[in-house]
Amino acid sequence: MRLRPLALAALCAYGSGVAAQPAESADPAEARRAPTQIEEIVVTAQRREERLQDVPLAVTAFPEDQIEARGIDDVGDLNALAPGLQISRTPSNTTISQVTIRGISQINPAIYWDPAVGIYVDGVYIGKAQGSIFNLVDLSRIEVLRGPQGTLYGRNTLAGAINLVTRSPSGEFGGEASLEIGNYNAFVQRASVDLPRMGIASISIGARSEQRDGWIDTPSSASVPQLNDRSNRGLRIAADFDFSPSLLGEYRFDQSRVDQTNNFTQLYRIEIPFLQPFASRERLESANVDAPSFERSQVQGHSFTLSWNVGNGLEIKSISGYRRLDWNDSLDLDGSPLPVVWTQRFTDYEQISQDLQLLGGFDRGNYVAGLYYFGDDGQTNNPQSFFVLDPSSDAYFDSRYGTKTGAWAAYGQVDFRPVERLTLTAGVRYTREKKEIERAFGLRADPADPFFYLIPEGTEASETFDATTPTFSAAWRFSSQLNVYARYAEGFKSGGFNGEFSQPPSGDPNEDISELIALNIAETQTPFKPEKQQSFEIGLKSSLADGRLMLNAAAFHNSLDDFQASIFLGSGAAATVVRNAGEATIQGIELEAALRLGSTMLMANYAWLDPEYDEFIDGGVNVADNRAFVHAPEHSFNLALDSELLRRDWGAVRAVVDYAWTDDFYTYPYQLEVTNPGLQLARDSQVDAHGVLNLRLAVTDVPLGARGSGEIALWMRNALDDDTATNFIDFGPGFGSLTIANFEEPRTVGISGVVRW
Repeated sequence: MRLRPLALAALCAYGSGVAAQPAESADPAEARRAPTQIEEIVVTAQRREERLQDVPLAVTAFPEDQIEARGIDDVGDLNALAPGLQISRTPSNTTISQVTIRGISQINPAIYWDPAVGIYVDGVYIGKAQGSIFNLVDLSRIEVLRGPQGTLYGRNTLAGAINLVTRSPSGEFGGEASLEIGNYNAFVQRASVDLPRMGIASISIGARSEQRDGWIDTPSSASVPQLNDRSNRGLRIAADFDFSPSLLGEYRFDQSRVDQTNNFTQLYRIEIPFLQPFASRERLESANVDAPSFERSQVQGHSFTLSWNVGNGLEIKSISGYRRLDWNDSLDLDGSPLPVVWTQRFTDYEQISQDLQLLGGFDRGNYVAGLYYFGDDGQTNNPQSFFVLDPSSDAYFDSRYGTKTGAWAAYGQVDFRPVERLTLTAGVRYTREKKEIERAFGLRADPADPFFYLIPEGTEASETFDATTPTFSAAWRFSSQLNVYARYAEGFKSGGFNGEFSQPPSGDPNEDISELIALNIAETQTPFKPEKQQSFEIGLKSSLADGRLMLNAAAFHNSLDDFQASIFLGSGAAATVVRNAGEATIQGIELEAALRLGSTMLMANYAWLDPEYDEFIDGGVNVADNRAFVHAPEHSFNLALDSELLRRDWGAVRAVVDYAWTDDFYTYPYQLEVTNPGLQLARDSQVDAHGVLNLRLAVTDVPLGARGSGEIALWMRNALDDDTATNFIDFGPGFGSLTIANFEEPRTVGISGVVRW
C-alpha cells in the first residue's frame, strides 16, 4: 500500500515534550501565576544539547515534571505515550521488555537475541532485554528517538532509541522523601538527598523500595503463596567532580533488585481434555500451580563521563560503562496444579562499553565524531520439562547457551548551514563486531537416566558482521516558530546464532540419530544475518499562538531487509529459531500536539501504522500474504490533561487525566489463515484493542517552613479496570495448542505524600 499523496504532503515529522513554564519574575506571587507558554526543552538526541524543536528527527521528550505526574517509574510505563511506541512486558515476566517503534521489535527475550530499540542510561547502552525494566531513581528526562539511529547510536538501534537521563547533583543541601500506600497492601518509599558541595565534589543519593501483595490468590496446596506480587528496591548515587573550570567528571551508580513471584501464566486455551477445566479467557484472580514460580533480577551499573572543554568550542568527552545482570526465573507454564510444563532460566551477564567523542562547532555548523567499543559475555542455563506428567522436579531437557560480543565503531556527523535558514546534515558510522556462541542440549526419558546430548558440550561457533550506516537530512527554518525537514537514515541489528534450536528424535525406529545430531550442530553453528532498515522521513515542527500551541507531525516510509523472525518450532524443548525471513515495507503517520490554556495543559499524540511483508520465506515458500506483523497496531493514541484547578497561599490543586489506547495487534508472526493445520494461527494470540485510564488529584506546593514544601495526592491506575489479555505464549498443535496469557493488572488506588526541602 502506498502512502496517500495528500497525507504525505501535509504531514511531516515531529519531536516534542511539554511541561509547565514558570513565569520569570523576582516577585514570588508573580512567579506562582499560571504559565502562559509551553516550556522549551533541551535534549541530547544528537549527542549535544539542542532545543527539542530544532532537532531534525522524530523525538519525544518527557521532563521530570511529567515523569512524576504520569507515574513513569521505568521503561515499561512508556507504552503508547510517544507516537508509534509500543511496549509490552514479555510473557510471564515483569523485568523483560518488548520494545517496538514503528512496527520494528524483538519478541525473544533470550540473551543471544539483540533488541531492535537501544535503551541508554546516562549515555550507556543496555545490552539485552532481560533485566531492561528496572528501578531508576531520580530520572530527570526521557527521550524517545524514533526511526533508525545507526549513525550516532549504532548497532541495535534499527527502530530507534530511548535515552534515560538521571538528575545531576546540585551541590546544595536539599532533597525529598515520599511515601505511597495503596490497595493490595502496596507500600512504596522514595528518598533523594543532595549533599552540600565538598571541595570539588557534588553528590546526591536516591533510593526506592516497593512492596505489594499479589492479586492472584493461591491455596495452601500451591507451590507459592501468591502470584503477581511486587518486591523490589533501587539505589542510585551520583557524583560530579569539578577537577578544573574546563574538566568535569560525572560518576553514576545504579542498582536494582527484584525478588518476587512471576506474572501468573494463566491457561488461556488448550485442547488436552484433562487441562481444559483450568483454562479461561477471562482474567482470573485465583490460581493453583505446582512448579516453583519466581522472578529474581539484580542489575548493577557504573558509568563515568569525563568532559574536557579544550576551548574554542571544542569538547572531548569519554563515557565509560560497566553493567552486570544476574537474572533467574522459574515458570509453571500450564497454569495448573498438574506437573505438565515448567521451565527455568538462570542468566549471568556482564558488559563493558567505551565511547570517546569529539564535539565542536564552526561559524556555519557543528560536528561530532567518535570511537566506540562494546563487549559482553553471558550464560543461560535453561532446564525444561514438557508433558512428562511426573511429579519429580528434575528436568527432562538440559538446555544451555552462552554468547559473547566484541564490537567497535567509528562515527561522525556534520551540520552545515550554507544560508541562515537551511541546515544540511551528513553522517556515517562503520561498525564491526564479532559474535560467539556456545551450546549444549541434552534430553532424557526419566529423571534417573543420564542426559543424551544431541548438541554436545563444547559446540561453538563465531562470526564477524559489519555495516556502514549513513544519515542525511535537510532542515529549513521558515521562522523561529516553524521548521520542516527531510531525513534519510539507515540502521542495522546485528546477526548472530540460534542458541535455543533443538530437534529431538521423532520416535521413528529407523531414524538416523547421527544425522539428527549433525543437524542440531549445524543449525547451532549457522549464523543468521543482520537485519537492516532504510528510512525516509519528512517532518514539521511548529510553535503557534504565541507559544501556547505546539503541533508536530511525521510521515515515514521504511524498507526492511533480511528481517529477523523469531519462529517457534513446536517440538522438543519449546525450540525457537531466528530466521532471515525476507523483506518488509512499513509506512506511517505520527502526530503530536500540546495546548496551554491558562493553567491547563492538553497533550495528545496519534500514530497510524501500515506494515506489510514483501517477502516472508518459510520452508522455501514465500508466504508474505499469510503472516502476521507483530506488535504493530494500526492505530494508537494518548490523551492527557494536566490542569491546575486552584491556587492559593496554602498550595495548589492539580489534576492529571492520562488515557492511552492501542489498537489490536498480533504477538507472533504466525499464519493469518489456515493453510497448514500443523502451525499456529495468529489470531489465537492476538491482543485486543483496549485503553488504560490513569487519574491523579494532588494538592501541591504546600508551604512547610521557610524552605520546605509538601504534596499529597490521590491516584488511580487502570481506573476503568480494563482486563485485556496483553501477551501470550502459543505452543501450537504439537503441544495440544497450549496457550497461556498475561492480563492488564486490575484497578489500583492509593494515596501518596511528598516532602521537599
